Amino acid sequence: MKKKLLFLVVLLSVEASLAQTKKINLNMEVRKNRLFVLNRLVHPFVETKYKGLEINEKSGEGIVWLQDQNFSNGIIEIDMKGQDIFQKSFLGIAFHGQNDSIYEAVYFRPFNFHAQDSVRRIHAVQYIAHADFTWEKLRKERNAEFEKKIPNAPNPNEWFHARIEISATEVTVFVEKNLNPVLRVKRLSAFSDGKIGLFVGDNSGGKFANLKIIRFKN
Repeated sequence: MKKKLLFLVVLLSVEASLAQTKKINLNMEVRKNRLFVLNRLVHPFVETKYKGLEINEKSGEGIVWLQDQNFSNGIIEIDMKGQDIFQKSFLGIAFHGQNDSIYEAVYFRPFNFHAQDSVRRIHAVQYIAHADFTWEKLRKERNAEFEKKIPNAPNPNEWFHARIEISATEVTVFVEKNLNPVLRVKRLSAFSDGKIGLFVGDNSGGKFANLKIIRFKN
């Protein structure tokens, strides 16, 4: 444990010296109309501990693109809140977006976090690279490689924190304060930069807050 804590301190020190950090007030982004919303509606909200935006439920996938926030390599952190309703909660982060159809994403299925079915549990967190590598294609052709379970998963009806580290070749995902990644995959996209967005899946919405973008300096 001490070695892991030391590693984290060193990592944070490296981030501070080699990166540019920006916190995005999602609540304000909605109020100032600085978002590009695809197939959804958004509205700001304020709760006791969280202030951000909420995306409504609707058929088809939806993305809320950030304005003027290009991203290449680095770290994206976000707090999210879904729900424990089967096939009604898919939410995460889209990145390296070229347009509304071509992007990479990491998203979560909270309704699978504590599912009794062991097969469903290994579908808790997912990486995709649209348009070529959808979740259906990856599950059919490379099963269990790009989606995993989350050990000691958070409450599916409560807020949880995700940290997504993106390099030129890999995507690594951490949940809450766990120092062990819940997902580490080789990237499937040839694009090295692009837009950042909030992603929701078919018939799904969700709440998002405390977005932080750490861009590594080239």
